[in-house]
Amino acid sequence: MQKILIRKPFIMVFAFSLISYIVTLLLALFFQPARLANVFGYLALLAYIATLLPSILKTVFPNTKGSKILIFLIKNRRFIGITAFILASHHGLLMIVEEKINLLDAYSYVQYFQGITTLCIFTILAITSNDWSVKNLKKNWKNLHQLTYIAIFLLPWHLLDKMSNHWTYLTPFGILITFTTLFLFLKRKWMELVK
Repeated sequence: MQKILIRKPFIMVFAFSLISYIVTLLLALFFQPARLANVFGYLALLAYIATLLPSILKTVFPNTKGSKILIFLIKNRRFIGITAFILASHHGLLMIVEEKINLLDAYSYVQYFQGITTLCIFTILAITSNDWSVKNLKKNWKNLHQLTYIAIFLLPWHLLDKMSNHWTYLTPFGILITFTTLFLFLKRKWMELVK
């Protein structure tokens, strides 16, 4: 039987997750949950896009390959992705509280399809963002992590759908960032196709 060692980064991520959930719930007592939920959603969006940028920019703009920022993002991609998951789960938790979403009602899953699907994708990616999963899933690990590209299409839809009648100062930036990332991703795929 293979012995599984709990590594320091895992403990740090777990501790960060636990502390941030507690802080989120405490902040929700003092602020309106919707505003705080939107901030967490926006931060999750930025973290998620930071995980995508290295591979997109290296293809679309080849002269950025040696950029220190891209190198930093590549080296820390797993932790940034886990951070995106943690922030997205805070966003979802606060929205459940604020909107009084009944998770036992099937209509809730239809109404919040994009957000729930994206959070499920982030959960799968976060759970498998470790060396053990890479080693044991082999080729399937890379295929599994291709799920991240589904979220590129879900997030603009999610933003437009949920913020359509009540934009905040963050909404235009969120929409601009998601559509720019989507455009660059499609350009990357096109460039890879015509090579």
